Amino acid sequence: MNQVKLYGISNCDTIKKARQWLQAQGIEYRFHDYKKQGVDTALLYRWADTLGWEALLNRRGMTWRRLSEADKADLDRDKAIRLMRANPSLIRRPVLVRGDIVEIGFLPVRYAEILG
Repeated sequence: MNQVKLYGISNCDTIKKARQWLQAQGIEYRFHDYKKQGVDTALLYRWADTLGWEALLNRRGMTWRRLSEADKADLDRDKAIRLMRANPSLIRRPVLVRGDIVEIGFLPVRYAEILG
């Protein structure tokens, strides 16, 4: 089985639910905390290419609301990735990776399909 990796921020409630679910299913995974370990630009580009940068960008949180109007204006893939790199809370979470599969968010049914 390809190694399972979970990316996010440890104090995020959705991350906590995903981690609890993985542990309850006995699924081994490696957790990567953006706040503590940063996030690789090449990885963000790979995810953006797979999922679309719009899906990857978290526009619901306080970090997005606190951005300047200039930062929010004229968004494209490169600008969004620069913003996510500088502000990891702008990356939707969790991001689950297994092999070539990349999944954003936590839905137990979807995790079961991917990790089955």
